[in-house]
Amino acid sequence: MRIVIIGGGITGLSAAHRLMELSSESETQLEVLLFEGRNKLGGVISTKHAYDFLIEEGPDSFITTKPWALNLCRRLGLGPELIPTNEENRRTYVVKRGRLIYVPDGFLMLAPTRLLSFLTSPLFTWRGKLRTALETVLPSRSSQSDESLASFVTRRFGREVLDLVAQPLISGIYTADPQSLSLKATFPQFLELEQKHGSVIRALIREKNKRNTSKSGESGARYSLFLSLKDGMESLIEKLGSSLPGKSLKLGKTVKRLELSNSVWTLMTEDGTMIDADGVIIALASNKAYHLLEGFDSRLAKELSQIKYESSVVINLAYNLDDISHNLNGFGFVVPTVEKRPILACSFTSLKFTGRAPRGKVLLRCFMGGATNPEIYERDDNWLMKTAHEEMCELLGVSDKPILKMVSRYYQSMPQYFVGHLDLVSKIKERVSKYKSLELAGNAYSGVGIPDCINSGEMAAEKIFNNLKNKHS
Repeated sequence: MRIVIIGGGITGLSAAHRLMELSSESETQLEVLLFEGRNKLGGVISTKHAYDFLIEEGPDSFITTKPWALNLCRRLGLGPELIPTNEENRRTYVVKRGRLIYVPDGFLMLAPTRLLSFLTSPLFTWRGKLRTALETVLPSRSSQSDESLASFVTRRFGREVLDLVAQPLISGIYTADPQSLSLKATFPQFLELEQKHGSVIRALIREKNKRNTSKSGESGARYSLFLSLKDGMESLIEKLGSSLPGKSLKLGKTVKRLELSNSVWTLMTEDGTMIDADGVIIALASNKAYHLLEGFDSRLAKELSQIKYESSVVINLAYNLDDISHNLNGFGFVVPTVEKRPILACSFTSLKFTGRAPRGKVLLRCFMGGATNPEIYERDDNWLMKTAHEEMCELLGVSDKPILKMVSRYYQSMPQYFVGHLDLVSKIKERVSKYKSLELAGNAYSGVGIPDCINSGEMAAEKIFNNLKNKHS
């Protein structure tokens, strides 16, 4: 059997690796070909080394509550290379009127779990605190229909929680506007808590006390649940690439057309090469898969085209520690849109993970763009670096120029899970199910994180492998 994978990001590589595992486990002869239009594997995952700094241009870690990335690392022998976040200062700041204020301890993305910490926080007004406290007695929503994340947070906790915490934290994950973001597709657990317990806050406190999983001193993201790799996230890409037979990788090869005839797929590359295959996994962004499928299945292509994307920019800046007046006793800060600033967030990268900067130096990552600031992507590199530096000067008290600066652009890279996203994905899956030897995988469907992408690729591999194996049998 020959299976072709289109796309050499983490999703496509995970699919290819899983196919090789299945081939070995079942002693089934299988040829896997992976086509990647660029001359480099990994997609948005990229690690650079410069002047003794380890610089992540894309994702710098993955969460362990979704087990697929951790499991893959262990199967690849990368277990000893995994590193946790530093145990100290696992906190997040929020910018309010030009000042950095801690997110209250135990505030889990959308809701507080430690009422004393929340009530004594200077981040919220007393009116905002009282409104949030009312959540414990509010009735649950009777409708089962999807709603926006902004609607849910405002309805349950009030406007201040949305504007000051939920919106900036969510934008840091999805680069999206909570006004259009689907609650069911992004944070279904909060909807389930409301429907099951009535009060989300009371349910979270009960769960925390029962499981004792909320560590003291953490706020915003639960940093104790995140892992990275000692030599950077690209180590995972390199390991996946080297685990495949050399002849499997077709770099610099873009597939332009896809046809199906008599259960055989024919793929045409940009240079006119024709490839036949028993099965195909499309591990591309849905807006690229749309172009590939447009001439083959117009209905499927139209459904894929309804998933919209936003662009983002990452600016890495390094400074001498002595040139920063802020004590940096946290892992970073987020910026609410109500602050009307050009940056979305900043991560204190070298404080978050060890081995990212030399002694006496600090590496920071600034984020710009997304749905709330889309025009920024069009700015040139000099403007982006200058603006990011000026923000660091104002918010962190930086007093000298950066000793290192780097801009990384990600055009149309983040899918937007609009209200009704799960219904749309269900239609796409139903349409794809007509073709037993075709699968779609990637971050456009059931999660945007690294573990989600790995799971999507592996599930596509298992499904197509089993379908083809049964057919051949």
